[in-house]
Amino acid sequence: MAYLFTSESVSEGHPDKIADQISDTLLDNFLAFDENSKVACETLVTTGQVVLAGEVRSDTYLDVQNIAREVINDIGYTKGAYKFSGDSCGVISLIHEQSQEIYQGVDRENKEEQGAGDQGMMFGYATNETENYMPLALDISHKILIELAKLRREGKDIPYLRPDSKSQVTIEYSDDNVPQKIVAIVVSTQHDDFDEDDDAMLNKIKKDILEILIPRVKEQLPEYVQKLFNDEITYHINPTGKFVIGGPHGDAGLTGRKIIVDTYGGKGAHGGGAFSGKDPSKVDRSAAYASRHVAKNLVAAGLADEVLVQVSYAIGVVEPTSISVETYGTSNVDMKDGEIAKKVAEIFDMRPWAIESRLKLRNPIYRETAAYGHMGKEPRTVTKIFKSSYSGEIKKEVELFTWEKLDYVEKVKEAFGL
Repeated sequence: MAYLFTSESVSEGHPDKIADQISDTLLDNFLAFDENSKVACETLVTTGQVVLAGEVRSDTYLDVQNIAREVINDIGYTKGAYKFSGDSCGVISLIHEQSQEIYQGVDRENKEEQGAGDQGMMFGYATNETENYMPLALDISHKILIELAKLRREGKDIPYLRPDSKSQVTIEYSDDNVPQKIVAIVVSTQHDDFDEDDDAMLNKIKKDILEILIPRVKEQLPEYVQKLFNDEITYHINPTGKFVIGGPHGDAGLTGRKIIVDTYGGKGAHGGGAFSGKDPSKVDRSAAYASRHVAKNLVAAGLADEVLVQVSYAIGVVEPTSISVETYGTSNVDMKDGEIAKKVAEIFDMRPWAIESRLKLRNPIYRETAAYGHMGKEPRTVTKIFKSSYSGEIKKEVELFTWEKLDYVEKVKEAFGL
């Protein structure tokens, strides 16, 4: 019997995502000026206020308040009418030094023997139902909000948009897990107040979403996905009605509250650890990226149509406590999942320092991960400039989304005889 599956996304202007982006921008600045920085930075945003907290060990000093304000302005909170703006909000820093006990338990003189920054389990997932090996409902949800943000910044076709928004996509699957059609799409977007009555306002918003946004999203999708759009889709556009009050004035935001949006939209699994604001010694982040890298390369190599990789660690211990692989019965090799996992452990070095080195994670690459998902984006090289009133200016060329590279496909094929 056919079944439905739903995933959601939230925009860069969502309160929780503002918090994530501030935390990751602080992390980037610490790493830019001191690549050995240890950072665990949390952010709270609410009406007119930003609170920064957490632990840092670094040889550099930053104007964290100014960095937070720049992020808020970049996102688009620049007007008094939003009740939250980078120029006027208060910024309180409660950041303190990392515990010596944690530091000595993780760091080693020989970096290859670096211990895991925490205990826990991390997951990586990949499926061949999309070109970027991501779950389809989540991929479309992200694209809807990325395009909505472009329309907001352009300020022409839909000039009344404000930064806060959410999307949700429901897809019908066949018994053999093949997407059949899109059943429902939800878009809730913050907007300016209208002079006209609420009904006219809502009709205008719905018309613009259906006639401007959705066609622009469809154009970006491959033909087989475009065919899933149909005349029977149920659209819920701002279903609660008026949405003028939004952002941190409407809801408080916290770092790490959108971990499913950040990963696979509810497909696969999640170990529970958030990513943003954490340097790569924290395996919550680095091992989740490494597990995605493993899963994506396994699927791209043709080992299976769908793969979930789990890795686990003990704090201060260099070797993973376990590595497991789940292929959901889609494996194309004559091996049990446990046997596949043993071979995966031979191909991919999952020690913390090996992950950091392989994926080049001690670089300032994290701001770009903090909205619209940490997984599924195109790897690319960019030049970034960081300025500090204490340390001057630094320019760095860095690789973004290295865990999305298909650089182990041939090794996987060779190892499994594919």
